[in-house]
Amino acid sequence: MERLSAVVLYPFAKGNLVETGIQYSDLHTTTTDDYEVVETVKIDVPMPASHSQEPIVEVEFGLTCSIQSSAGAESVLFKWQASEDVAFTSPVDLNTEIIYAADASALKEYTVSGRFEVEADFNEVPFWLRLVIKSGGAGGETAKGKTKNSSYVRVIYSDE
Repeated sequence: MERLSAVVLYPFAKGNLVETGIQYSDLHTTTTDDYEVVETVKIDVPMPASHSQEPIVEVEFGLTCSIQSSAGAESVLFKWQASEDVAFTSPVDLNTEIIYAADASALKEYTVSGRFEVEADFNEVPFWLRLVIKSGGAGGETAKGKTKNSSYVRVIYSDE
């Protein structure tokens, strides 16, 4: 019988403690029309000395961000990605692109959650997670985004 271990991590939006207990990463404002990274974190779990890497059996996510546009008529697009490579040469989209439709000028929270089925480019630890955002249109409008400290990752991996 396969031995499994699990760990739950809260890797995003670390910094000075706040009175409300709700921490966010720094607000990232885009400077291009392409996807830009808001925050990247490394996910690692304790491994037995006999293993160099552990195969992931299952990963559960609860990822929260706040996003907005610089203009009331502009939309913002975002998605969460994972990679076993810190350079994200083959990123795995954890969710389909989400659009905060026009009139995105106020910060709005979004949470994506669920269990993600592992695949070829995402089945071992360590791995990296990131939030990417972009403006819904070209022409000088910007997207803004930040991650929230309540975001979590639960990794179940094989000990054998």
